Amino acid sequence: MNALKTGTLAIMLALLTISAETPRAAENSFAHFTGNWSGAGTITVQGGARERIRCRGRYTANQHSNALTLGLRCASDSYKFELQSDITYDGGNVSGTWNETTRQVYGSLYGRLTGSHIQATAQSVGFTATLSLAARGNRQSVSIKSPGSEISEVAISLARSGR
Repeated sequence: MNALKTGTLAIMLALLTISAETPRAAENSFAHFTGNWSGAGTITVQGGARERIRCRGRYTANQHSNALTLGLRCASDSYKFELQSDITYDGGNVSGTWNETTRQVYGSLYGRLTGSHIQATAQSVGFTATLSLAARGNRQSVSIKSPGSEISEVAISLARSGR
């Protein structure tokens, strides 16, 4: 009987430990992205013209709901865009919504979170883009590709300016 109680207690503790670690894993992965970011890169528009672009971003993680709120504002000499997104994490998968406020385009987002790398697809009616966000220390790279659209590719290198 004593062995049964000990075994039951061990199983309960193991289940509690697993439950407690799952949100922490998401929190730690999103922690790579949190903070204020700034940097530069290039924007490629339909037709192949390229311009230098400057960007600022703010990412906030909500550890209680395994969520990341992202805001990224970028401008070149000819183009400007502002991307906002709310992403949730569930077992390696990310999903959520996005909104490009300067063009009033919005849609859904889905993909994978692996360590400090988010690989996702953003969709709307008549629009699809692939997104890649990779953080390493105080550096982050952002890649957005949408062949055939007004802005066909964006490649940005950001540095964290504070948490």
